[in-house]
Amino acid sequence: MRTPLRWCLILLMLSLPLAAAEPAPLGSTVFTWESLAVHATGVGERRDVARNPTATMQEFECHISTLNPALASHPPHTHPQEEIIILRDGELDVHINGTQTRVGPGALFFFAANDPHAVQNRGDKPATYFVFNFSSATTTRLRGQAPLPADPGRLGSRIFQWDELVAVPTKAGERRDVIDLPTATLANYECHVTTIGPGLAPHAPHRHPDEEVLLLKEGQLDVTINGVTTRATPGSIVFVSSGDEHGWKNTGATPATYYVMRIRTEATPAALAMK
Repeated sequence: MRTPLRWCLILLMLSLPLAAAEPAPLGSTVFTWESLAVHATGVGERRDVARNPTATMQEFECHISTLNPALASHPPHTHPQEEIIILRDGELDVHINGTQTRVGPGALFFFAANDPHAVQNRGDKPATYFVFNFSSATTTRLRGQAPLPADPGRLGSRIFQWDELVAVPTKAGERRDVIDLPTATLANYECHVTTIGPGLAPHAPHRHPDEEVLLLKEGQLDVTINGVTTRATPGSIVFVSSGDEHGWKNTGATPATYYVMRIRTEATPAALAMK
């Protein structure tokens, strides 16, 4: 007996591989250190945080790597998305464009689009570091291109050693400015490190068009986003989407220190719509 045509079509469709679902846009989220699953790798461990489009980025990717002594993450390689790494503990040799630099805990290093880069653990204990990748519409246009020439008005690949960041007193504690410049793929990238004393907040809850990432280095913060409060412990990461109300307060008994990154792309609104 012949099979009806419609059943043939259904069977054919069922036999085809399912297309991978597009990841949902990332909204404001607190990723607590304790909630991140740990996966063994050939060189250490990895904690995946996010890999999603956002309100102003084509993709925001974040993970945490632990690299065992004497091992490298991978050979020097290039990619168009710009990347910043923050070293939590241990020692790394950072390779950028053929130059090696030794860095210790607290250091930040920025890899500009298409610059060859890699890291290797040169210490005698594991090194753990946070990786943030940012992709915009410009990122796609730079795929396969040569690195851009140096430009004093644009952030190029660079290492920021912790002991070179100058601490300036504030009403709530202190602040270390890192950088505030456009990049090859971002309209602007601003980064600083804030320390606030117990029971204090850096500012009242507020909103802004830029998307923001916070990484808690030490201490404890209660993070409130759109009226919902989550406790963050060291190693926790906060993503604040464009326009969302947010604020935080040190609810611990010791100072809290955290990195702040504000990202602006060609898709970032010039001003917030009234909410």
